[in-house]
Amino acid sequence: MPDTVRLSDLSLAAFCPRKLHYARQTDRTPPSTYQDALDLSQRYGDVFGPGPADLPAEKLAVHPSTFCEALRAARTSHAAWEELVAPERTDVSLTGKDVHGVVAKVLTDPLTPSLVSPGAPPPEGVWQPQAVKAVGAAKALAWEWETPVDRAFVEYPRHGVIRSVELTTRHKAAYRRTLRSIRLMTAPPQRIDDDTKCETCRFADRCGVRTRSLRSLLTG
Repeated sequence: MPDTVRLSDLSLAAFCPRKLHYARQTDRTPPSTYQDALDLSQRYGDVFGPGPADLPAEKLAVHPSTFCEALRAARTSHAAWEELVAPERTDVSLTGKDVHGVVAKVLTDPLTPSLVSPGAPPPEGVWQPQAVKAVGAAKALAWEWETPVDRAFVEYPRHGVIRSVELTTRHKAAYRRTLRSIRLMTAPPQRIDDDTKCETCRFADRCGVRTRSLRSLLTG
């Protein structure tokens, strides 16, 4: 059996396998915004305290009022709110049959992992690479606890947004494809045909992908 795959590798490969190839050759220390997001994910309860919340505005990606409004919506949307605010287990290392890594929180009723993202959420749901990572976290947790896990959370604390990921057939299939592609990776994968991904990738220059702006595409 091959070594287990890192959870962070799942999201990178789901975004672009070639990005994972280059990421493995660099320092993969999380950006400072990740620690900001992690800190904020432990302070949701402050917003609903008896006095005005002393929010670290410099860690937020949105105006404090927008952050508070989003958290109020999350409080009414998620039955697991109390555990998300005050989880029994945080910074939990998981090792499953196929993947390993650290999740920000583990909720126990029902058993659910929660991941933290420093970025912005999509208009609905979660980004596809994060869904793949969430499935991996849920499967690792299920393997360790020997009990089914049917969903995971992805938190976007700098925006005050919390989204759930159900382990649907589609999400599990994407997870299996990504896991297979990582295990078969022995050389730089082929370049993908998606300029929008290349434009946001920090390895675009090293990768050798030539991207064109929308203006150049329209006028070229």
